[in-house]
Amino acid sequence: MAPDKEKSAKEKRIRNLTSLYYSKPEVQKAIFDFSEGREVTPRYFDGFGKRPDSLQYKGDVFELIKKGATSLHCSEEIWNDPLKIETGMNRKQMDELRAGWDLLLDIDSKYFDYSRVFAKIVVKILHFHGIKNFGIKFSGSKGFHIIIPSKAFPREINGVKTSDMFPEWPRIMTQFIMDLSKKELVEDVTELTKLSAGFSKYVKDFEAPKEVMPDLILVSPRHLFRMPYSLHEKTSLASVVITPEELENFQPRDADPLKVKIRNFMPECEEGEASDLLRESLDWHKNRAPEESQDSSSIEKKEFKQNFSPLKIKNLTDDIIPPSIKRLLQGVGDGRKRSLFVILNFFRAIGLEKLEIEKRIKEWNEKNEEPLEEKYINAQMAWSYRNKIILPPNYDKDYYKGIGIIPTPEELRFKNPLSYISKKINMNSPYENKPKKKKPSVKKKTPVKTN
Repeated sequence: MAPDKEKSAKEKRIRNLTSLYYSKPEVQKAIFDFSEGREVTPRYFDGFGKRPDSLQYKGDVFELIKKGATSLHCSEEIWNDPLKIETGMNRKQMDELRAGWDLLLDIDSKYFDYSRVFAKIVVKILHFHGIKNFGIKFSGSKGFHIIIPSKAFPREINGVKTSDMFPEWPRIMTQFIMDLSKKELVEDVTELTKLSAGFSKYVKDFEAPKEVMPDLILVSPRHLFRMPYSLHEKTSLASVVITPEELENFQPRDADPLKVKIRNFMPECEEGEASDLLRESLDWHKNRAPEESQDSSSIEKKEFKQNFSPLKIKNLTDDIIPPSIKRLLQGVGDGRKRSLFVILNFFRAIGLEKLEIEKRIKEWNEKNEEPLEEKYINAQMAWSYRNKIILPPNYDKDYYKGIGIIPTPEELRFKNPLSYISKKINMNSPYENKPKKKKPSVKKKTPVKTN
């Protein structure tokens, strides 16, 4: 089926469901109850509504559906008044307005069975750290969302208010859980792969963690995730809440929107129940290598604020573009915003003109499984051109792996895509377009005549 026809069929299928499904009072109540204190934004099949917004009454859910909304999304952050959020607010203003945050782990993979394996491991890790009350829901596609309520964390640690430490502390905890899970994840996914393929030889699948790790992009300011019992545009399935015991046998077909049973995604928990997890995560983070122990956002800022002269490439051909960048340019499913960050900085760093960059990014966005909104791309372009040119991320950073891009062995000989391309065009410096130094001319000595 052609992409346009397939999209049209998906949209028709979900729109046929929306009025019937969201008209159910129990569905409206589940969505409304979870929305308290959160920023809520409707999605109109392939585009989001205005921000900020929130639900004031249960009936607001169905009113949005009648206006064409197909799903609703909300923030991890909990606000004193979501409607007071303004674009461009500084860190202090955001902290004053934020009442707290939930830890939300987004387990997503190309393979549903991999996501389930990882979700089961996360549940064991949470139990080990004394956390009994957490919520699990099906994402609506190929993954799961696990939530630990804000109330489960201490109000402060060493005089630092927990509510002010977003996204740093949620990001650290996510990384800690990822690190704890790697060994068992490799073992379990290998066993799963062996059984499904009928392997007689035990070969560990060391690539497995790259396929199923939580998506760290969710741990960022004002990021939205699909609300419980909201429909998914691609599958027409509901984001249903399940119990840990149901993980083992749960299948996507169990999320049929016409057969869902309503449960609370946000559990009742004991105050400070997740204190041990937070404290151990912070200790683990502190003891890592100096570069890794910093918050990843601060690492990125430090790393990318390098002064260098952009390369000036007159004829950009495919044969000199780094394979990882070339793969990104073919379009992506998940990780579109991270991909845009990499591509935009790469193009600016090699000296492409702004109009050429806009053209290439437009072509890239059309190839994405789900294109980014044009206004988002324009905003990122405007922000980029208000600042100095920065390097694209180094190959050893999580950007590429998080998007599902594995740099080739040839690329890994270099630190950065700029190093790679400068070598390809025989530049003298890995980052700077410096003219080659001329060798000093040596005057030939006039031979002395002898009689």
